[in-house]
Amino acid sequence: MKKSTTVLTAIIGAIGISLFSGCGGKNTFTENNYSSADAIINSVVLDVSDREVEVTQSQDEQIHICYFESEKEYYSISEADGILKMSVVFNKDWTDYIGLKTDIQYRKIKIEIPENFISDLSITTTNEKIKVTNLTVKESISLNSDGGNLEFENLSAGKSISLTAKNSDITGSVSGGWDDYTIKVTIKKGKSNLISKEGSEKLLTADCNNGDINIDLIK
Repeated sequence: MKKSTTVLTAIIGAIGISLFSGCGGKNTFTENNYSSADAIINSVVLDVSDREVEVTQSQDEQIHICYFESEKEYYSISEADGILKMSVVFNKDWTDYIGLKTDIQYRKIKIEIPENFISDLSITTTNEKIKVTNLTVKESISLNSDGGNLEFENLSAGKSISLTAKNSDITGSVSGGWDDYTIKVTIKKGKSNLISKEGSEKLLTADCNNGDINIDLIK
C-alpha cells in the first residue's frame, strides 16, 4: 500500500512540474498588419478559432488586417487566384491549453474592406463574436460562429447573405426590403422575427441553434 502511494505521489508531482513548466512559458504577442497593396483580391476567406472578428469599411482602396501573433499563436495568410485566405496556427504543447485563455485583446482580428470592392466574404470562428459594419460586396457574404454572436449593420450583397450561429444570437440589419429576398430561416431553441419565404432573386439565409434571430431589412 505504501509503495502504491509513493508511486502515485511521484506521478502527481511529475504532472505538476510539467504543468508549471508549460504554463510558465513566455507567449509574448506582437501587433502585425497586412495590406493588400497592388494585389488583386476578389474573395476574402477567414477561418479561425477562438478569435473575435471585426469588419469595417476601409478608407482607401486596400484591404487592411490588424492582428496579434506570438511564437505559439500566429496566422497563415496567403494570396492566390484572387483569394485572400487567413487562418490561425497553434504551435502549443498540451500544457499550454491548461489555465486562462489568451487575453481577448490578442485574440481580436480587425479587417477593413473597401465598399463594393470584393465579390465574396466568408468568415468562420468559434467562441467569439463576429461584428460587421457597413459592408457591401458584389456577390456573397457568409458569417459563421459557433459560440459567439453575429452582430452586423447595413450588410449588402449582390446575390446572397448566409448567417449561421450556434449557442449565440444573430442580430443586425440588412440593406434591402422584404420583397428583395428569398428568406430561409432555421431556428432551434430560440425565437426569430423573420419567417421563410420564396419569390426573390437575392437569398438571405439565417440558421440559429440555441439562440435568437433578430434581423431588420432596411431600404
